[in-house]
Amino acid sequence: MLKEKVVVITGAAGVICSEIARDFASRGAFVVLVDLLVENAEKLADKIRTEGGKCKCYACDVTDKTAVDKLADEVIANHGRCDILINGAGGNSAKAQPKIIKFDPRELEDDRPEDIVGIYNVDMEAFEGVLRLNTMGTVYPLLAFAKYMVKQGGGNIVNFASMNTYCPLTRNFAYAMAKAAVANFTQAFAAYFAESGIRINAVAPGFILNPRSRLILGTVEEGLTKRGKDVIDHTPMGKFGTANDICGCVRWLVDDTSSGFVTGITVPVDGGFLTLSGV
Repeated sequence: MLKEKVVVITGAAGVICSEIARDFASRGAFVVLVDLLVENAEKLADKIRTEGGKCKCYACDVTDKTAVDKLADEVIANHGRCDILINGAGGNSAKAQPKIIKFDPRELEDDRPEDIVGIYNVDMEAFEGVLRLNTMGTVYPLLAFAKYMVKQGGGNIVNFASMNTYCPLTRNFAYAMAKAAVANFTQAFAAYFAESGIRINAVAPGFILNPRSRLILGTVEEGLTKRGKDVIDHTPMGKFGTANDICGCVRWLVDDTSSGFVTGITVPVDGGFLTLSGV
C-alpha cells in the first residue's frame, strides 16, 4: 500500500509525525521530511536511513505561502510526485494562554498581581501566531500539493485536529479555535476536491504520551499530576495514547483499498475521552 509512494510530512520532527515518518518509511514509502528546523529533520532522517528507509529533508515555514509553493515545486521536481500529504505542522504557545481558568476583574487593572494572567493579558501576537500556524500552516501545504495531485489523478491528505476541536480545554483559546477550524475546512476541502480523486481527512489525537506531556500530566505508571488525573479519570481506557496509536489510523486513512470511500471525516484517537460528559 505504501511501497514506492512519495509521502510529504510537515512538522516531521514532532513526536507523532516522526513516528508516522518512520512507520511509513519502514513500509517502503519515500518520505519527505519537512520541518521549520531542518537540523531536527536531519536527526530523524539518520534514524530512518539506519532502519533501511528512504527520505529527504526540506526546511520550510508552513505559514509562508511563497515558501510552501516553492517547497511543493521542489518536491515534485526532485521526486516526481506527491501521493500523500500529512499536515502535521502545528502547535501552541504559552504566551497565548492565560494562567487562570475564569475571568478575574484584577486582570483589567494596571497594577494586577503577577500571578493573575487572564485573557486580557496574553500576547495577542502569539495568539494570532497560533491561529496562523494551525490554520494557514495547514491550508497552504494542502493547496500547494493538491495542485499536483489533481494533475497526477489523485492523492490523500491527512490534517491534524485535536480534542480541542470538539470542546476547548481550559486556557486553550487560540489553539482550540484553530483546531475547530481544521475539522471544518477538512470537510470543505474534501467536498471541493472529491471529484478530482483527492481524499482529505483528519485525525484528532487524544492525550499522547511525550516528553512535554510527562511534565504536565505525569504518567499512569510513575504518578499523575492533578491535571493528569483529571484526564485519566475522563478516559475510559485508563491510559494515555502513544504516537504509534496515531500511525495505524493514518495508515488506514491513506489506504485507498481500506478507506477509499471515506473523505471529509475527523477521527478521534483518544481512548474514549470524548465518550464521557464529565458527569
